[in-house]
Amino acid sequence: MEVLERPPVVIESGCTRIGKLEIKGLKVGYNGRPILNKLDVPMLEVGQVTVLTGPNAAGKSTLLRALAGLLNPKGSMNFNGKELIGLSARERAGIVSFMPQHVPNDINLSVMEAVISALKASPFDSASSKNGSLQERAFRVLDQIGIAHLALENLSQLSGGQRQMASLARTVVRDPKILLLDEPTSALDLKHQVKVMKLARAFAMEGRIVVIVLHDLNLALRWADQVIVMDKGKIAGYGRPTESITAETIANVYGVEVRIEHCSCGMAHMIVDDEI
Repeated sequence: MEVLERPPVVIESGCTRIGKLEIKGLKVGYNGRPILNKLDVPMLEVGQVTVLTGPNAAGKSTLLRALAGLLNPKGSMNFNGKELIGLSARERAGIVSFMPQHVPNDINLSVMEAVISALKASPFDSASSKNGSLQERAFRVLDQIGIAHLALENLSQLSGGQRQMASLARTVVRDPKILLLDEPTSALDLKHQVKVMKLARAFAMEGRIVVIVLHDLNLALRWADQVIVMDKGKIAGYGRPTESITAETIANVYGVEVRIEHCSCGMAHMIVDDEI
């Protein structure tokens, strides 16, 4: 049977963004305990969806939080010649936007108000900061994500999955060049998992670097351009999905026996057989 490979990423015509993110010698930890030690990350490029995966405590979320400016790493994170380490919060907000894994459920704002508040925290020019413009921009993003009908609902009254979609809207409304999503599908049903992954690809094709932490390796096989498998703060495998998610790598990292098979459409799928 002929296996269908994902075609090379082609940025849509009209997209003017180009660029790459180079991460070298990254050192970061908590309370004096190193999590990432002199980590070099494979090149991250505009137009690509990169998935970070690996077992618990592998360093995935630590890497994402370091990129988001929530930790104080050493080393280099260079985007298009600009060093991200050391940037002010305002400067970084013009480049990077981060969706956390856990969304608070006690925020007393409507979905629209929460999205507008994210815009007001970003470095937009005075013309785009007028209230009407902010509302229009916020509504366009809510409509793109498919939750415009929730615009006036209070965040505290939403389900976990709905709050997660609202958090995605708050993250992308800033129009970042680097979009970081920490387990964005964890509280979602199957339909909305597909919705989020399709949106991630669309965001990348608009001219962004998209980095997603995922535990679901089948989502990674289906939607990623590049997968980085992490284990104990190091890179255990990387490349195109079927190059990085292999039976050997998964056995070494997760301690389980798996098979990577292909469906009738040629798409790769992982089946877990047993623990080792």
